[in-house]
Amino acid sequence: MANHKSALKRNRQNAVRRARNRAIRTKMKTFVKRVDSAIEENSPENAQVALKAAIPVIMKAASTGTLKKGTASRTVSRLAKRVNKFVAEAA
Repeated sequence: MANHKSALKRNRQNAVRRARNRAIRTKMKTFVKRVDSAIEENSPENAQVALKAAIPVIMKAASTGTLKKGTASRTVSRLAKRVNKFVAEAA
């Protein structure tokens, strides 16, 4: 356990940041799962709507530093690729 005043403050800050990052990451995963479930349900319209909702959430996670920028871009790219392929096959 930290004994110095500055170390105690650093522990408090880390706890707050960890909680915030976990919440953002959990929200992001939920939106990705919505896209996946729309694809599983064979619903191209819902998949496109879910993708449009997921992209800002993922990029917001990157802008806050929860995710790296490249990781967020890769996630969006792979999601979009899956949805576009699904929509093309459904048509």
